[in-house]
Amino acid sequence: MSPVEKADVLLEALPYIRRFAGKLLVIKYGGHAMEDEELKDSFAQDVALMKYVGMNPVVVHGGGPQIDSALQKAGIEPRFVRGLRVTDAATMDIVEMVLVGKINKEIVTLLNRHGGNAVGLSGKDGELVVARKLKGGDLGRVGEVAGVNARVVDALAGFIPVIAPVAADSDGVTYNINADVVAGKVAEALRAEKLILLTDVEGVKSRDGALIDTLPADVAADMIRDGTIAGGMIPKVECCLEAIRGGVKQAHVIDGRVRHAVLLEVLTSRGVGTEILPRTARRTRTRAVGA
Repeated sequence: MSPVEKADVLLEALPYIRRFAGKLLVIKYGGHAMEDEELKDSFAQDVALMKYVGMNPVVVHGGGPQIDSALQKAGIEPRFVRGLRVTDAATMDIVEMVLVGKINKEIVTLLNRHGGNAVGLSGKDGELVVARKLKGGDLGRVGEVAGVNARVVDALAGFIPVIAPVAADSDGVTYNINADVVAGKVAEALRAEKLILLTDVEGVKSRDGALIDTLPADVAADMIRDGTIAGGMIPKVECCLEAIRGGVKQAHVIDGRVRHAVLLEVLTSRGVGTEILPRTARRTRTRAVGA
């Protein structure tokens, strides 16, 4: 790439830097991007750069494979019902140890190594997230979000909050909460400009298998109803739709297997996944919607 071409790349990012400077973006970090060393490094670089150019990223992370490995070492066989981890008291102890004590601090360390100035939290810190037992079926210590204390994040101005999806209820009982759900609820509470979910797929696809670049929320809801959006993509898109209903301006399902996926999504015109917008919002991508 010539120097002029490199300059053109930088100039492409300029309007997006201007548009999102001072804005809050919530990123759910999970999947293959958390396991591959090169992808881990590129993610940390992306988030640190966002902070340096004036954006306010907030990271919420998962850790399913790491939890499975720790459970197996402890002689506990992981069990799932409808894609949710059955979490008894012993499992909850290991989940909290892995998410809060290990993964969270590894992410913080990596971000700080790239100049990100990160701070690690769980939902318990300052009652950032208040949990309640998930309704419908007894999965043990599996929770849902009862409330979010946005003042905790506000108090960390200048830092990158990194949040583990573990929280306590009003009685002090600890719960494991799906990281996508926590990210969505945090984005709502903070009135985030964007919610970005990293996945291990390209994004939302049409019935013929083509990647959908930009998707209005009402069309996405129709695609769930008619079965075009199916399987594991349903809860991710539903999370995005709920966040948009709660005031988040844009939600994205992006391919975390792509190096620098977050920067490509935020700072380029085409992105690397599917952008979900309120029905009345002006499209911000270059390609048309497919369904």
